[in-house]
Amino acid sequence: MASSLSSKPFLGTSRKEGFSGFGLGSLSSDLRTLSSSSLHFSTASPTPKKLQVKAAGSTFGTHFRVATYGESHGGGVGCVIDGVPPRLPVSEADLQVDLDRRRPGQSRITTPRKETDTCKILSGVYEGMTTGTPIHVFVPNTDQRGHDYSEMSIAYRPSHADATYDMKYGIRAVQGGGRSSARETIGRVAAGAVAKTILKLFSRTEVLAYVSQVHNVVLPLGLVDHDTLTLEQIESNIVRCPNPEYAEKMIAAIDTIRVRGDSIGGVVTCIVRNCPRGLGSPVFDKLEAELSKAVMSLPATKGFEFGSGFAGTFLTGSEHNDEFYVGEHGRIRTRTNRSGGIQGGVSNGEIINLRVAFKPTATIGKKQHTVTRDKKETELITRGRHDPCVVPRAVPMVEAMVALVLADQLMAQHAQCNLFPLNQDVQEPLDLLKFVEADEATLSL
Repeated sequence: MASSLSSKPFLGTSRKEGFSGFGLGSLSSDLRTLSSSSLHFSTASPTPKKLQVKAAGSTFGTHFRVATYGESHGGGVGCVIDGVPPRLPVSEADLQVDLDRRRPGQSRITTPRKETDTCKILSGVYEGMTTGTPIHVFVPNTDQRGHDYSEMSIAYRPSHADATYDMKYGIRAVQGGGRSSARETIGRVAAGAVAKTILKLFSRTEVLAYVSQVHNVVLPLGLVDHDTLTLEQIESNIVRCPNPEYAEKMIAAIDTIRVRGDSIGGVVTCIVRNCPRGLGSPVFDKLEAELSKAVMSLPATKGFEFGSGFAGTFLTGSEHNDEFYVGEHGRIRTRTNRSGGIQGGVSNGEIINLRVAFKPTATIGKKQHTVTRDKKETELITRGRHDPCVVPRAVPMVEAMVALVLADQLMAQHAQCNLFPLNQDVQEPLDLLKFVEADEATLSL
């Protein structure tokens, strides 16, 4: 007699037969039946499952998850942060610090759009403490000028997302850049501030970024001490370069191009100090791969370097390798750091360093050739307010994305490798405070 897999289970269901109550006693009879019968597979629809729908392209992270929303000239922008541990001190004032560093209208070298970017926490925080439920952060748009973008409904702005959004969706918002606008990054920066709080409280991990290049003004390697770099040094000037001499050169370069109605690009360098060891995974989820995806998702990014980067291709293996030694407190260290704090896709406890290249701002005040939506060639002078160089305002954006990756990876590491007792010979607790405190005590002597 024919057997149907839909009506007869492959394994016996009786808990009284077989080994350990799993019904393995009937396995041999089932196999005999199957071997002497022709199989008929049922085409009946399975029981419907509940599907989880994520906003396509607008959600980031796995354990520490962020979804941003809003458009440049809509009612406002913001984010929903899920997976935040409970009982963490978080306030609107904490988020506002980084939002103020990102906001427009800071100085003459940024866009003149006037937005306070004042945030409001609508859920997930009670009396200054996180509740463990999703945190909703909202920032209203208050200085929209949709009429500045009326030409966008007719012609595509060169190097903007106008054409590709039409190619993908067949419809788009023609007031501002919509989701491609840098205003979308408000949600990232707000969520990044929460991630920084987690990292700071857990292991005093610091994420600091600064401008290391504007156009052809390049800050030489070695002029910034990554061991002692402070936020105050970075924020001491409007271009966010911690070296005063090169900061003035960068500002002059931006001023020169700004008065011409043109734009230039640059590079943001980011470092991470006191990063717990063991973050990241082999193969597809390497920590540098996660960091690359995160920072390259920012608007205007065009390049990513990690550790020695492309310069490492000019070295031999003996020149490039980071030799190990046993440092203070019995910790394994590397004498050099060309690996950039990550080896085999996993953090090794050294300073993580990376660099992100940003293109010149696409919106400029010069006449350019383009085409209309009905495929006619034309010339266009774009209106609207823009940054002559995006890199000074990109600094907190890069910090935010790096912090989001590290917070997400920290939770993943705790879940997989630190849930059970560690191998004390080669592993150390994720909590680095005792090592950090010991180092600080040594420095104070």
